[in-house]
Amino acid sequence: MTSEATQQPPGPTASGSAATIAAEPTSGTTRRPRWLTGLLAITAVVLVGLNLRAAIASAAPLFHDLEVMLGYGTLVAALLPTIPVLCFAFAGAGTAWLVKRTGLEWALALALTMLTLGLAVRAFESTWLVLAGTVLGMSGLAVCNVTMPAFIREYHRHRTASMTATYSVTMSVGATTAAALSVPIAERLGSPTLGLAAWAVPAVLALVLFLPLAFAGRRGAGPAQPHVSPWPMLATRKGLLFTSLFSVQALLVYTLLSWMPHMLISRGLDAATAGFMLGLVQAVSIPTVLLMLWMASKPRLLRSAFLITCTCSVAGFTTLLVLPVEYSVVPAILTGLGLGLFPLLMLMISRSGESASETTALSTLAQSVGYFIAAAGPFGLGLLQGALGSWTIPLIILVTLTLVQFVLGYRISNYGRPRPATAPIPLVAVVEESK
Repeated sequence: MTSEATQQPPGPTASGSAATIAAEPTSGTTRRPRWLTGLLAITAVVLVGLNLRAAIASAAPLFHDLEVMLGYGTLVAALLPTIPVLCFAFAGAGTAWLVKRTGLEWALALALTMLTLGLAVRAFESTWLVLAGTVLGMSGLAVCNVTMPAFIREYHRHRTASMTATYSVTMSVGATTAAALSVPIAERLGSPTLGLAAWAVPAVLALVLFLPLAFAGRRGAGPAQPHVSPWPMLATRKGLLFTSLFSVQALLVYTLLSWMPHMLISRGLDAATAGFMLGLVQAVSIPTVLLMLWMASKPRLLRSAFLITCTCSVAGFTTLLVLPVEYSVVPAILTGLGLGLFPLLMLMISRSGESASETTALSTLAQSVGYFIAAAGPFGLGLLQGALGSWTIPLIILVTLTLVQFVLGYRISNYGRPRPATAPIPLVAVVEESK
């Protein structure tokens, strides 16, 4: 990517950052090689990204089978896909405090441990254990969500666009694989709960390979950065705008991830094909992420990138509402293009602030408040569909929200755009004025 180094925020590298770990001794006489720290940091971005949406996308195609097997009612059916978003809100709100107490690397290691244990617990055929495991695992994901922009800033500060692209692409790859393979794996294992728990395997792999980086970070850490509270930022125009856009896009994305297979199944599509369509949404997002982040690396194309993704979201949810289920590939492709908005927003958060603490604060604010508001999507619209027996009214609401997202995307794209140069004042005018 071009122009990455010149677009970074000015502040100094924080104590305990990747540069400090790479350049300073990790013990009295030993030095950790730069290439090893860099390799560990890149591996961390890839592995965390692979797990971030897999746990959610793998569950959506199995909700119908879980409801049949466990026999829970409409309330639990609406609550189950809402738990991830609520965890992202409440657990994400405490992430800045956790990072202050443990350091960035150990906060991520703890998050991956919670994710692994939570997914594994869901193997048991119990509604309460499925709910409890979902809470634990999604709380781990919440910490990962908030800390990854700061992690990318600290370890990849001169290539934030390319590493944000890597992070976003691996997220989409993980979600695509999980959505497409979730039903076949559950059928092979003979139980939808075992199908849920199978996704603990990549989480274990991420944890095992991340631990060396956590130990290295702990040994090389210097004095902690001053804590920056996220909540006063909500009173600023920037904080309010970022939080509003994050809220709307999260509501749309997680409603889609949670209920799209159910929408299609209720209209006559079989479960495996419905899961494939959700996988197609994620697959389309992969080249979209690369294209959008390339455009974002060119300041003059930033607004175009936002408008393209927001327009595709409007078209995607509209076609999901009006087209017959036989043409579900069309909304799948269009909504996949619309997912390009998330990495654009995360890239802007990664580049914000004068330090990693300020970046973490803005990320915490946008994600904790944003996900709390977004929970109204999977839960409220799920209940509404259960009461009406149809997805028509919920989809009309979602189309309306895509229009709101379009307006917010247009407004936020002003950040990062080049300002027009001020014309120089002629020397003659200065001399005349001095007289």
